Amino acid sequence: MNEFIIIITGVLGATLTFYVSKNLKQGAVRASALLSLAVGLFFYCFPELLNEYATTHIPIVFMGTSFIGMVSSKVQTNYIVLAVAGFLFSFIYLSKSNFFDGYGGAIGTLALISLLVIMAFSKIIPKSTRLDNVILSLKRAALKFKKKITF
Repeated sequence: MNEFIIIITGVLGATLTFYVSKNLKQGAVRASALLSLAVGLFFYCFPELLNEYATTHIPIVFMGTSFIGMVSSKVQTNYIVLAVAGFLFSFIYLSKSNFFDGYGGAIGTLALISLLVIMAFSKIIPKSTRLDNVILSLKRAALKFKKKITF
């Protein structure tokens, strides 16, 4: 259940930040800061709402994926691409979270890698098959991840 919550948080972090930045005209930095602060303060004030793992990792994942949502609307305006980048960020974070211990800027670097990979795939894959391929890739990744997590 924690993994599902983290993945949903990643998708929401990227898309909400882009939405607030673009549609509410707040700018990328302000949108990321406001939303990350709100999520961080919420879990600081209500730490018993979810378990300790979720309370600790949700603000980190949200802040990292809010970096994805800071992308310029001149470069990216597709919410599906941002959602998939948020998913990829969360997936890598869950798979390799211990790998990034002690590295400064790891969350920003992971956000950059996630966004660049998804943007590259969105340019390579023809538009007619792009959404189908993304959905199939997500299903395969989720099944592989589920097999890996099952105890």
